[in-house]
Amino acid sequence: MAAQSGSAQAAAQQPGERVNLGYFAEWGVYDRGYHVKNIVDSGTAEDITHINYAFGNVTGGECTLGDSYAAYERAYTAAESVSGQADTWDQPLRGNFNQLLQLKEAYPDIKVVWSFGGWSWSGGFGQAMQDPQRFAQSCYDLVNDPRWEGLFDGIDLDWEYPNACGLTCDTSGPEVFEEMMSTFRSVFGDQLVTAAITADASDGGKIDAADYAGGAQHADHIAVMTYDFFGGFTPAGPTAPHSPLTSYDGIPAEGFNSEAAIDKLIAQGVPAEKLLLGIGFYGRGWTGVTQSAPGGTATGAAPGTYEAGIDDYKVLIDECPPTGTVAGTAYAHCGNEWWSYDTPETIVDKMAWANDRDLGGAFFWELSGDTADGQLVNAIETGLG
Repeated sequence: MAAQSGSAQAAAQQPGERVNLGYFAEWGVYDRGYHVKNIVDSGTAEDITHINYAFGNVTGGECTLGDSYAAYERAYTAAESVSGQADTWDQPLRGNFNQLLQLKEAYPDIKVVWSFGGWSWSGGFGQAMQDPQRFAQSCYDLVNDPRWEGLFDGIDLDWEYPNACGLTCDTSGPEVFEEMMSTFRSVFGDQLVTAAITADASDGGKIDAADYAGGAQHADHIAVMTYDFFGGFTPAGPTAPHSPLTSYDGIPAEGFNSEAAIDKLIAQGVPAEKLLLGIGFYGRGWTGVTQSAPGGTATGAAPGTYEAGIDDYKVLIDECPPTGTVAGTAYAHCGNEWWSYDTPETIVDKMAWANDRDLGGAFFWELSGDTADGQLVNAIETGLG
């Protein structure tokens, strides 16, 4: 059965209760070697309010598990474990889910939400929304599965993008986002129901394609993905910061900045206090660049640790430190490479901007990109106050 309690409309954030939400990537336990215990060891657990566990999949019209081994099968040693206790061979729940339960036991104020979709797994939303009730009920049943009872405080829907194109294209119509959020609210009751949405504020762009204001009335908060505006995915350049707070002279595309996105959503009718400003814990970069200032030509995406054109903040701050700032974010020119990323200083300034706009707080992608002592998360916490 679905939850029966809770109003059809989520309560707005109370003043002073700013959200500091971080994504935990399920696959981070592999090559990245990032585990739930790192959230504690870095001091991050003391600063964040919410964790979005990414990602569950949407297939066959329903919510499904992503990687069961990482989620609840991997055995943790005592040294790897939040509790300091090793998993046993016959333990019914192991993996990230058990570690997150241990984290919640130590830090009971942290809310953990299961996020479904993302760039790679958004293709199933259109089909699922042909039967919204079945879709939402399947998600409720999975999120609240007795095997991990008490772990999740709700669901996050990361559809990239309703009635628009991401990795795949959707033509469900502008009303589909509101229909999805209202259905999930009715099924999930007083559990958290949130969404991550586009920041494309161009004329006729992705924000214009869906009724985000209609959906927001059923959401606890809306995370605006104010990053990835520009990058090595346009290999010849021009170089431009991937997460500009504002527009600037020479920006390659109008409407591709945080301020434009937030302003358009508020103008559409989304309450400011439900909007979270997005921060990337990584940089995007080009190679073959001779010009230090933005706007230079390039020959391709810069090499990265895991894929070309992108690397973690914790890597870039040492390998290619900032040489300038533009539009409220930092950039770095080192050798023939050009990168842009946020630093603790630019994050504090972005949080001041978010506070001035009375936003609900901020969120970031994703935890493993930060330094071992949690510098970026702490900057969000410091800036939000």
